[in-house]
Amino acid sequence: MRLATLKNKTRDGELIIVSEDAQSYVSAAELYPHMQSALESWSEALPQLTELQKKLDQGELKALKFSPELVHSPLPRAYQWVDGSAFIHHIKLVRMARGAALPETLKTVPLMYQGGSDDFLAPTSDIPQRDFSHGTDFEGEVAVITTDVPMGVSATQALNHVALIMLVNDVSSRGLIPAELKNGFGFLQSKPSSAFSPLAITPDELGASWKEGRVHLPLNVTYNGEFFGKANAKEMFFNFGELIAHAAKTRNLCAGTIVGSGTVSNESPEAGSSCLAEKRMIEKINEGEFKTEFMKAGDQIKINMLDLNNKNLFGDINQKVVAVD
Repeated sequence: MRLATLKNKTRDGELIIVSEDAQSYVSAAELYPHMQSALESWSEALPQLTELQKKLDQGELKALKFSPELVHSPLPRAYQWVDGSAFIHHIKLVRMARGAALPETLKTVPLMYQGGSDDFLAPTSDIPQRDFSHGTDFEGEVAVITTDVPMGVSATQALNHVALIMLVNDVSSRGLIPAELKNGFGFLQSKPSSAFSPLAITPDELGASWKEGRVHLPLNVTYNGEFFGKANAKEMFFNFGELIAHAAKTRNLCAGTIVGSGTVSNESPEAGSSCLAEKRMIEKINEGEFKTEFMKAGDQIKINMLDLNNKNLFGDINQKVVAVD
């Protein structure tokens, strides 16, 4: 099933179902007005929305033309957004870039931060930047949206609480990160609003590419119209079950919690990168200096993921950086 959130006059938008070819949609608002309401009744909502999806794909419903520009991120705002860092290669490179030691628990305890979730960007919205000394960067990731998760859930049980999967551009201000972390209290100013893919899909849409709590497909990143990365998301060290269980160790997670994978990263040079910070560190290692600049006004980032039949699963995150006062 392929869900999206149509822009309207409300903050939470309108829940819609998108056709298999992503060319048309129908409203699901008579059943559930917005994405959050469906997630809070997911056991009842899933079969109802699945039936609506079936009727749409069989041409039984009067549909409207779909375009990514019509939609918000699947959840325009969320009760909770927690982002892991489950790709070891990425952790090593960004720690080297800022001269920080690797954590002793690198392979035993997931890294995770709690981000701002009150004002996500739409998948085709501009990325605003007030001060380019902040070092604007994109980060291509995979994320899941959960149903209600009980405190203390096991990693195996946690996978039963994955309702939907989507992609993320976790926008980062690299120039602000070192000082914030030095203060010992984590990210805040260095993590502005993120954007998510136009579509959030149920795990069954991935078929055999969803296994072991990971998406076994490359994440395609195009920067200013040129290839930048195709790292395979299957190389997550900690899977989504482990990330959800980590977040729920001492608290319940409410339905609609978003859990990110962290920047998708592979050791293979052919895979490229999913963020500028990684590419810069590779340049430093191989050539002795940083060559790639952080994002400037007008720079464009596109992130998507194709299945084994080259179907665009989530639609494109397609954003441009703009200068604002």
